[in-house]
Amino acid sequence: MIAIFILLSTIFLAYSNGANDNFKGVATLLGSGASDYKWALWWATITTFFGSIAALFVATNLVTAFSGKGLVPDAVVSDPYFLIAVGLGAACTVFIASFTGIPISTTHSLTGALCGAGIIAVGTNINLHTLGGKFFAPLLFSPAMAVLLTLLIYPFLKRVRIGLGIERQMCLCVGGNAEAVCMQNNGAVLLKSTGVALTFDQLKNCQQVYSGKILGFDSQEVLDRFHFLSAGAVSFARGLNDTPKIAALLLVAKVFSLSWGLFLVAAAIAIGGLLNAKKVALTMGERIIAMNHGQGFSANLVTAFLVIFASKWGMPVSTTHVSCGSLFGLGLVNKKANASVIKQIILAWVLTLPIAAIFAGMYYFIFKRILI
Repeated sequence: MIAIFILLSTIFLAYSNGANDNFKGVATLLGSGASDYKWALWWATITTFFGSIAALFVATNLVTAFSGKGLVPDAVVSDPYFLIAVGLGAACTVFIASFTGIPISTTHSLTGALCGAGIIAVGTNINLHTLGGKFFAPLLFSPAMAVLLTLLIYPFLKRVRIGLGIERQMCLCVGGNAEAVCMQNNGAVLLKSTGVALTFDQLKNCQQVYSGKILGFDSQEVLDRFHFLSAGAVSFARGLNDTPKIAALLLVAKVFSLSWGLFLVAAAIAIGGLLNAKKVALTMGERIIAMNHGQGFSANLVTAFLVIFASKWGMPVSTTHVSCGSLFGLGLVNKKANASVIKQIILAWVLTLPIAAIFAGMYYFIFKRILI
């Protein structure tokens, strides 16, 4: 019976993770106009699933980190009620954020849940050295690194583009304020030509594209292909980094083997993303910053590199913090960031850990002091 509760709490956490995190890797595809929501979501789902499966081979260190081992005594780590409380505490926090459209970190939520349940279980006997070195340091350091690398990489790629003779083409969308020169009998509007190509369309469909050739191929087509690949790399990295953290709850309780635990978590993440990702998708893709194809590609390169590197070395960074940090860095470059939305996201990050800790601590108290 206890094993069923552990399984359900872990699946709930994985589902919530998919709802909040799945679209983050492909947010730049939507934001730059390279893809619509439907195709971007399916690309994110497929590549995240493959990343989750790959975690079996390269990210098993994260299973140990998020089992709570070293943070609390081993007797508490193996306590099934502790595992259920951690899973439910983190899941509730992420699910509420997904419902409101705020991108938060599942990693941060799990860390808070481990702390909250751990404090109720052992009081002040939590290993603060482990908490600071293995959890807080990567979580605080990774978004700053993402901002810094974006500030370095995007200008570099821009100079490469200019050096290759690839130029940006601008379209002018004429709205209701356009001044007509004259109107013909058939209703056509004549505008005075100034050498600028005028495109009549809605503003949301007016995209910035690139002209020129790269090794004989159209530069915009090449960039689109690499943009999709970079988005897939971010989603792959997210599955690689997040899946073992969640599966750790199943493996510590010895409910499933490592391979089956990762597969079940991967499936639940995929379903959560397909069913409940849209609100966070709109925040990540459209509300944080206006971007073009090249800027989105640059942000994805930074995110994928940092998350894959961290997964390989067992560092519990947050894909949310890294991907948002990349977008924040773009905002510093192109001056098009939405400051109010960024403030809301950062505030949510600050509140994530204590809210998850309160939820998990409350659940553990109920299980150990009231139900048992």
